[in-house]
Amino acid sequence: MQGLLFAILLLCCFIASQADPIFDVLKYGASGNGQTDDSQAFVKAWKDVCEARNGYPTLLVPKGRTFLLQPTAFQGPCNSPSVNFKVQGTLIAPKSVNVWKWPSSDKGAWLQFSYIKQLVLDGEGLFDGQGAPWWDCFKKSQCHDRPRALSFHACEGLKINKVNVIDTPGGHISLNGCNGSIVSDINLLAPKDSPNTDGLGVSGSSNVTIRDSTMRVGDDCVVINGGSNMNISRIFCGPGHGISIGSLGIGGTYGAVEEIYVGNCTFIGSSNGARIKTWEGGYGYVRKVTFEDIVVQDVQSPLLIDQHYSSYHATADNQKAVKISDITYRNFRGTSASEDAVKLMCDKNVGCTNLVLDNIKITSSDPKMKTKATCSNAHGSNSASNIPQVSCLVKFLL
Repeated sequence: MQGLLFAILLLCCFIASQADPIFDVLKYGASGNGQTDDSQAFVKAWKDVCEARNGYPTLLVPKGRTFLLQPTAFQGPCNSPSVNFKVQGTLIAPKSVNVWKWPSSDKGAWLQFSYIKQLVLDGEGLFDGQGAPWWDCFKKSQCHDRPRALSFHACEGLKINKVNVIDTPGGHISLNGCNGSIVSDINLLAPKDSPNTDGLGVSGSSNVTIRDSTMRVGDDCVVINGGSNMNISRIFCGPGHGISIGSLGIGGTYGAVEEIYVGNCTFIGSSNGARIKTWEGGYGYVRKVTFEDIVVQDVQSPLLIDQHYSSYHATADNQKAVKISDITYRNFRGTSASEDAVKLMCDKNVGCTNLVLDNIKITSSDPKMKTKATCSNAHGSNSASNIPQVSCLVKFLL
């Protein structure tokens, strides 16, 4: 009998040792009063999370508390195969531009996560970038380089689920080199006139899923600046600048995007819907992209290709351009705030090839106005039932 009890005790001790460890930032000295700088408490907690070897280590930001953080970097690699950054409370950035304290010369983001495999960010909490002073500074022709709220670099297998990010100085969330990422059920919010407050930006990443999220921002809701094999679905965008590929090719640079699916998305009151934008003089390609089952309501430019996005950084070699091909627009319906429901403005030298427009039904928000399509050097096919008719498409490939 005593032997049995001893065995049970050993088993209980073993199970306890294997339990998922939780590292509560309050136990590392965080005050959670919204006024005291809690950055070092988070750094200490993260160190223990990243060094933990057993279970599924979690950095916990408890609910009911507000934590003030200066710009902070959370670095990997970590010992555990997967780690959790669980935000149930509120994280706030410094309120004034001049009180931000940067730990290094990298001033790109408020909170940076790097080289962490299988990182899970969740918890239904709030990240508040307190961006209004930065926007005011920018409007005075200062503060041109404003930090993003959350930056993820080389975080393979990243999962971001049920987080809220508001009022960021610059973009809300950026993913770079984060292959195999899943972003779901996030809410991003900033005023319509907040400058360059992109929702979610992706670059240098493949096999990325973005779904079931709401983005009301001052710039692109989702922007893809490089990568492949992405699925973007059930996104609500507005206000904002739509879901954009690019801009690519700035300053004569190379850009590449392929195998992108955007489906079951809704745009209300946004400046754009489905947009591809490239700079003159750049090179590379955008290919094998599908926009499907899209609802637009009072959108300024529902369907747009712009290969002359800006000439400000154009190079002297205007014979080059990012090649756009194999783009499908299918099952669009709703209303346009302008008469230009479809604009396909392609480069004069390389053009756009194999564009497919099928079952487009976009009428005007104004009953007295009709929508129209405008094309330049665009080649592809146009369904006879499309509204507006895209008869400006050249019906053969270059």
